[in-house]
Amino acid sequence: MSELFDFGQQILASQPFSALLGTELTTFEPGKAVLSLTVRDELKQQHGFVHGGVLSYLADNALTYAGGSMLGDSVTSEYKINYLRPAIGDRLIATATVISSGKTQAVCQCIISVIGEQGERHVAVAQGTITKATPKA
Repeated sequence: MSELFDFGQQILASQPFSALLGTELTTFEPGKAVLSLTVRDELKQQHGFVHGGVLSYLADNALTYAGGSMLGDSVTSEYKINYLRPAIGDRLIATATVISSGKTQAVCQCIISVIGEQGERHVAVAQGTITKATPKA
């Protein structure tokens, strides 16, 4: 494992909400991050597919990981998500990449897929701006 990946694991472990959802970091390298989680009934809405808030969380976190891989400690400034189809399956995979990065911000894209009986299908796409965190005065 790389030093960057180990650092990413520490960050994820320090996020109580991520721990509650069971999020796993599977890739963390310069310009790319992949997060995944197992779909369970508690994460679904009344129609039986994964709640949009879970997909949104996963996109937000993956975008920030990708941007942070270039900027260091970072936060999300903004992001937009498009839901493509219901997330029905067993596992969610969020793959985020950096499109452009400067000294203080990065623009990143994330594709969320679900793995299930029909194979792997894209269920959402997001784009966001990630900003380098500034130390507290």
